[in-house]
Amino acid sequence: MSARFAERVALVTGAAGGIGAAVARRLTSEGATVVLLDRELDAAKAVAAPLVDAGGSAWAVQADVSSRDDVERAISEVIDHHGRIDVLVNNAGITRDDLLFRLSEDDWDAVIDVNLKSVFLCTQAVQRHMVKAKSGAVVSLSSRSALGNRGQSNYAAAKAGIKGLTATMALELGPFGIRVNAVAPGYIATDMTRATARRQGLDPAELEASTAERTPLRRVGQPEDVASVIAFLASDDARHVTGQTLAIDGGLR
Repeated sequence: MSARFAERVALVTGAAGGIGAAVARRLTSEGATVVLLDRELDAAKAVAAPLVDAGGSAWAVQADVSSRDDVERAISEVIDHHGRIDVLVNNAGITRDDLLFRLSEDDWDAVIDVNLKSVFLCTQAVQRHMVKAKSGAVVSLSSRSALGNRGQSNYAAAKAGIKGLTATMALELGPFGIRVNAVAPGYIATDMTRATARRQGLDPAELEASTAERTPLRRVGQPEDVASVIAFLASDDARHVTGQTLAIDGGLR
C-alpha cells in the first residue's frame, strides 16, 4: 500500500462503524493520521485501537455533528493537537424511514440535521484552516437514494442536498486550493442497511442476494469499496477533480 497521505491529518465523521470505519482503516493504511469523530466515543475508540496497534496513527474524538458547538469544539481539539486538517470525510448519517404520510417532523429534522446540516457545519469549520493552508480535500457521502427511494423522503432529500452543496462548495473553495467531492453509494452491506431491511420485514441476506442479482456486477458493495474511492478523491491522484458526485453502485440503475 502506498503512503499517499503521509504527514496528513484526516478527519472522518461517523467513524465508529460501517463505511466510516472502513475509511479510517484505509486512510491510516496509507499513512494518514486519522481523527475518528463520532457521537459514540467508546465505539470510535474501539475502531481506533487496532489501527494504533498495527502501527498507525488514529485518535477518537466525541462530537454530535448536528451541533455547531460540538463541531467547533472538536475541530479546535484537532487543530490544537495536530495543527492541521488536510482531509475531511463527511460520513456521519442516520436513517429514520417511513412513508411520507406517516413521517414525523422529529424524524425529518433528525435526518436532515445529521446527514445534511452536519456537512455544512463540519466543512464550514474545517475550511477556515484549509483556506489558510491553501490546500485540502473534502469528500461527503451522498447516496443513490438521492434519486428517490420509497419510505426515505427525509434521507433522499438530505442526500440530494449534499450533491448540490458539494457542487457549490467546490465553486467557492476551489480558488483556495480546496477540492470538494462526494460519493453516492448504492446498496452497501453495513449494519445500517441490514437494520433497515429488518425494519421493512425483510431478511438482510435475502435482500443482499436479490440486490446482487439485479446489479450488473452481480455483487453488493462493501464498505471497503466506498473507502477506496474516497481515498482516491481525497488524494493528489484526484488533484484536478472537484465538484463531482461519483456513484458507487455496481452499475445498478
